[in-house]
This record gives sequence, structure tokens and C-alpha cells, in this order.
Amino acid sequence: MQCPHYDAGECRSCPLMGVPYARQLADKQASVLAQLADVLDAGTVVEEPFAGPESGFRNKAKLVVTGSAAAPRLGILDPRQHPKHHDGTGVDLRDCGLYLDGMEDVFHACAAAVTAAGLEPYDVAARTGELKGVIVTLSPDREAMVRFVLRSPDRLDALRGVVPGLLADLERRGTPAAVVSANLLPEHVALPEGDQEIVLAGGPTLTMRLNGIGLRLRPQGFFQTNTAVTEGLYAAAAEWVTGGAGASGGAAGGGGAPTSAWDLYCGVGGFAFHLAAAGVPEVWGLETTAEAVAAAQETAQELGVADRVRFAAGDATRALSPEGQEPSADDGDAPAGLPEAVVVNPPRRGIGADLSAALEASGIPTVLYSSCNPRTLAQDLARMPSYRAERVRVFDMFPQTAHTETLVLLRRR
Repeated sequence: MQCPHYDAGECRSCPLMGVPYARQLADKQASVLAQLADVLDAGTVVEEPFAGPESGFRNKAKLVVTGSAAAPRLGILDPRQHPKHHDGTGVDLRDCGLYLDGMEDVFHACAAAVTAAGLEPYDVAARTGELKGVIVTLSPDREAMVRFVLRSPDRLDALRGVVPGLLADLERRGTPAAVVSANLLPEHVALPEGDQEIVLAGGPTLTMRLNGIGLRLRPQGFFQTNTAVTEGLYAAAAEWVTGGAGASGGAAGGGGAPTSAWDLYCGVGGFAFHLAAAGVPEVWGLETTAEAVAAAQETAQELGVADRVRFAAGDATRALSPEGQEPSADDGDAPAGLPEAVVVNPPRRGIGADLSAALEASGIPTVLYSSCNPRTLAQDLARMPSYRAERVRVFDMFPQTAHTETLVLLRRR
């Protein structure tokens, strides 16, 4: 992949731009295996990296808006300027080659709406203007979630007035909007969004359909940005944990699907629903973000599995402690006893010493660890010597960068 913005020095978001993709994959594989060397053994099955397209893969864009209401630029602040003396000049990245086909159409429709509403972009240096950014997510069904990040509610009515035209424009472009919202970020901080969300059109969720499972995503929910590779990650997780029991009726080694599983740091329930579809009878997910839990519960109702795939809001690091299993009043009953399998998908800091120690002492037969940081992954696995790494695979969620997602299947020795 080659990019004119990278060549011009306007954008450095893709540090591996121009490196042949096969070389990128080989280097990532070597780096991950080197960092995990002390926790793998000669019998660990190391699979080839899972990769999707090296361009046209991102389903989400967080675009800073600069310029003027009459001529908005959707992209990033110019990296060639010194951060302390930045004049707010931006680089328009509507034509960025990383985004899914159809997203550029959404960006153009958003820019037209900005002009129609007269939304002046926020000037970082002067601290004036109202529109800070536009956040777009495109589903596999080519439906869009569009979010306008505003400094205050002062221009809400103006934005609301152009939403019908935006909806019609998106429909004409073949990218209809499932959700249009305004996000309020009053603070002068380097954050892409604030805490308050106001839905202006559509429903509260966008359906992200992966492997035939329609996961519901709310505006402030987290979802992996690489749709194709995320499908591969979830499919591999379900196959590894069940041994293919959902498809073939039995697992490798005769283990079969576990009777129960927990999905910790579950987000909107991607791993949980794939495990259930592969034959795990009872699945429980735990996530700190109430919005993500609500979306997961909506998916469970939609799929007709709410009786056996349940979710609660809580701290995943305390899931194995008695108090950690006490859900709030509206989360339903916590599961009785420990599961036969646990999936963990933590942020970059990893699961940490407390949860690692709890898993080590738990006696749970199977742990599946999905990590975006091989350094903290190695630290956590070293804290769990009772588990052996049976399989490992790198999933290239982030082509053109050195970042990876790594899946490790652990079995108790």
C-alpha cells in the first residue's frame, strides 16, 4: 500500500507504509514469538498469522474537523506543526485508503451537513468554534453510525435541522444511517469524544454482523476496527475453546465444548455469542461499561438466547472473587460456581497480577487470552505457570503498523 498523505509528510499514522505486507506479517510474528519465548514450549502449536486486506479494512474513523463551516476538512491536525504552537490547520483524510469502501461517501455527506448547519470547526489555539470532530462507523451491512462531537449544546438545533437532509444524502449514496447522534465534549482536552450522547435520528444501536451474528453497537461502545480479521478472531476462539464441537460434535482430544464459559472484558459480547453459537450451553459476560452491557443484552434478546447468554456490569479483574460476582440489581443473577472456560480480552495493560493469580488458583481447565499487547500478555502468562500455552496465533488487526492482536489457548497442566 502507498499513500499520498504519507509521502507528503501530512500523516504518519501508518509507520510501516511502503513495507511489503508479507514482510510486515513476518516481522510481527517474529516480534510476538520473541516476547512470548519464555512462556511457550516445544509443543505449542504456532499458527501462521491471520490477515485480511492490507488496505480498505477500517470500519471506524475518528476525524478532527478543521477549516471552516463553508469548507470543512475532516481528518487530523497537521503533524508537521509543533504541538505547542499549532494553529489548528488540518489535513483532510476523506480519501484515506485504510477505510472500508463506502466510508468516503459518508465523510462527504457529513461535510455537506456541516456546511448546511453552519457548524464552525473548533479552533484549538483560539478555543473558539463548536464542531470538534466527526466519528463514523460502517457496518458489514453498509449501514452507518454518524456522530458529531460538539463543544456545547448551543448548535444542537442547527445540527438537528440538517439531519433529514443528511439521512437522504446517505440513502442516495447507498450508506443509510442507522444512528445519527451528537456527542458533547466541553473540555479543552485531547480526547475524541465526551460522556454525553444525544441520539438525533435512528435507533440506539448499529448492527455489526459478524459470522452471521448481529452484534449490537451503541455510540460509545468499543468494537474492533478491522471487520474481516475480527470475524477470524471470533471464529478461531470458538473453535479453539470447543474443539469444533459446535460443528462436528466433538473436540480434539475428546474434550468437547465446555458446559459453561465466562467472557471477561466482554464489550458487546463478541466472544460470548460465538462461544454460544459453537455449542457452549451457558455463557456469562462481564464488562465495566454499562452501555456495552446494555447492547449485549439487546443482542441476546434479538438472538433468542437471553436465557443462557447473560451479561453484567462489573470489574473483570475481580470476577473470580466472591464480591466480584455480585451484579447490580438489574443485571440478573451471577453464575453459580466457576466455569469450565474463561475468555479474557483486556486493554493494553493486560489482566494484571490479581486476575492472573485468581485464574492460577481457580482450577479452571481452559483460558483463552486475546491480547493487543504481547509484552503484558507475556507478563500475565508468566504469573500462571499451572497453564500451558497449547496454541498461539497472531491476528493482524492493524496493517501498516507494528500493532497486533494475539490469541493464546491455555490448558491447565
